[in-house]
Amino acid sequence: MAELRSKAEHTEAIRTKGRVCLVVNTRSRRGRRLFPEVVRALHAEGFKPVRTFTVDDPRALRATLDAALDERPDLLAVGGGDGTLSAAVKHVAHRDVALGLLPLGTTNNFARSLGLPLDLPGAVRVFRTGKVADIDLGVAGDREFANLASFGVSVEVAGKVRPWLKRVLGRPAYPLTALTILPGHRPFRAAITVDGHRHELLTHQLNIANGRFHGGWQVARDISIDNGLLVAYQLGSGKRLRLVVETLIRAATGRWRSLAGGPFVVGREMLLETDPPMAADVDGEVRLMTPITIRTIPNGLRVMVPEEFVDS
Repeated sequence: MAELRSKAEHTEAIRTKGRVCLVVNTRSRRGRRLFPEVVRALHAEGFKPVRTFTVDDPRALRATLDAALDERPDLLAVGGGDGTLSAAVKHVAHRDVALGLLPLGTTNNFARSLGLPLDLPGAVRVFRTGKVADIDLGVAGDREFANLASFGVSVEVAGKVRPWLKRVLGRPAYPLTALTILPGHRPFRAAITVDGHRHELLTHQLNIANGRFHGGWQVARDISIDNGLLVAYQLGSGKRLRLVVETLIRAATGRWRSLAGGPFVVGREMLLETDPPMAADVDGEVRLMTPITIRTIPNGLRVMVPEEFVDS
């Protein structure tokens, strides 16, 4: 890992030197429409990007991020949905550059976990008035992630939710798509081993979270993206009806439960085994299979956050 400046020094460099590169996914839900507003908002806060990049082909995203980092910015401002931001996380992790989030997607889970404003002027204002923080990353197998590794129904939902439905409905597109998949979905058995304790369950959906939000709604108030812990939780049980009811409630209300009162397993490292073996959706990438070990990397990523963010 390269030597990092102190967070205070890094914050001061961003505020005074303003060395920013901008990358915007113009294929995201709002990216193309809001790109001119992003540029105006940066200028309004006194930032003149060293270089500006737009991405309209997802296959070019990684090369574009590399090109932006070659400019050695203090702040890499990235606009897009959670998929775009998760790709940026992998590029910025462990480097002496802060990631600035411009939440232009449907659910914006990562931005919500950092307590960022979801309006564009507010998000850009954080670059001027906020601070640099070091937050945790999760690692599933060899893949780092910011927010979530999930197993079960959500993996199918991610592949089947229609882009036009996301544009029209936003967050509710995900639970509504799940309701069309559930009637034919079979439950699976899972075993989570943490600190020598084995937890067994039967479910249609299992999540292991580093962040605090899933599908745009809060999982639990006392989850943190900066406490060195992962949280595993199931939605519903092995009974479809219960999961349907919970999915409808979450779609309608975004109801959360505290860690103290919910079916949660907490730890720094988890071994997940399933029967049958399951594909893992790791921040939008479906490339791994169970059994899988998932752990945290404390302070693995530099980000710009609001001043009131509790940075441990």
